Amino acid sequence: MTTNEQAFDRARAILPGGVNSPVRAFGSVGGAPRSYVSATGPYVTDIEGREYVDLVSSWGPAILGHAHPDVIRAVQDAASRGLGFGASTPGETELAELVRDRVGSRLLGKLRLVSTGTEATMTAIRLARGATGRDLLVKFAGHYHGHSDGLLAEAGSGLATLAIPGSAGVPAAVAAQTVVIGYNDLDAVRELFAERGNDIAAVIVEAAAANMGVVPPDAGFNAELTRIAHENGALVILDEVLTGFRVSPSGWWGLDDSYMPDLVTYGKVIGGGLPLAALGGRTEIMDLLAPLGPVYQAGTLSGNPVAVAAGLATLRAADATTYAHLDATAATISAAASAALAAEGVEHTVQHAGNLFSIFFSPTAPRTYAQVKEQQAFRYPPFFHAMLDVGVSLPPSVFEAWFVSAAHDDAAVTRILDALPAAARAAGSATPSA
Repeated sequence: MTTNEQAFDRARAILPGGVNSPVRAFGSVGGAPRSYVSATGPYVTDIEGREYVDLVSSWGPAILGHAHPDVIRAVQDAASRGLGFGASTPGETELAELVRDRVGSRLLGKLRLVSTGTEATMTAIRLARGATGRDLLVKFAGHYHGHSDGLLAEAGSGLATLAIPGSAGVPAAVAAQTVVIGYNDLDAVRELFAERGNDIAAVIVEAAAANMGVVPPDAGFNAELTRIAHENGALVILDEVLTGFRVSPSGWWGLDDSYMPDLVTYGKVIGGGLPLAALGGRTEIMDLLAPLGPVYQAGTLSGNPVAVAAGLATLRAADATTYAHLDATAATISAAASAALAAEGVEHTVQHAGNLFSIFFSPTAPRTYAQVKEQQAFRYPPFFHAMLDVGVSLPPSVFEAWFVSAAHDDAAVTRILDALPAAARAAGSATPSA
């Protein structure tokens, strides 16, 4: 039998770091990452045959649980007709219509399907610059919008995990076109626009931050941010790659529609586990994309019929019952985790954005990236491994959100709850040098 350690050694000989996405390498928690070979419902199984209750959910797409029968059937049917045509298909139109129906035409006039969240945000930024004739982009520290040049300064996700402030290979001239300011700081927004408002093409913001742990926007933050941007002729790009169709049937904007962003990006759930993402917005802006307008974007795999089939099946199955279950399950697990840590005297807070949540090892709930980085992150690795050792797979970084699924039934939740007390003890006994 091949062990996880052996699988990782083999991978490191051919893949940089042994992975194809950095956080998978367990760099912030230590040990050999698990090599998974199958998944069903709320469970994943590794190369050694060990089963784990999964709280990663493929970083969000497995909202129905892994290998949901409707999704698998749709993918198999689509694949049997061909893996891709490099041409238009009816399915891509159906998916775009379904997304618009869920969100509403007030926000989404038209959509463009792409393959990844990075591609969606990259295209949205290009489109905003084309629409405004301006170059400067504003982002928030700790927000992650993919790995395109210009977006990696003070980003979350893997960059937070690895403590990398940016990325080599990004030209200084490109980085200079992005200004990073503190999240939830409207005074900083006002000051920046007062100084450089005529240069700013767009502000890009996670609908609710979930790549530095879960840090929701202050009440009214997104709305006031949008008002300031629009007052100065800039656009607002709402990044819903993580929150879209996961925290409600129409994403975070469905929970707070008191403002009107100009462009929205989607990923994860929209593809049902296969590579698919989208950007959308007002028709007059979207029509600036080629072939109608001067802003170019293209992709051989854009609107891939197999990925579209997975997305359609997932969104069609994600109904009101699904979201009620996600919310209740997230509330149960997060409350139990907090109670277990409190029983061990471990300072912590738990923050939610809908059914997304994460634990911070700090006594007060962080509102900014700087506050997130001040937590006692050294407590997470022993907590993580104590859970993993008894068959519960958490995100391998304290800077990531936890994801539940509609398949997390009483048996799966009980396994999680039973594992928490020992994990909390491990966190409580941790030291900075551990």
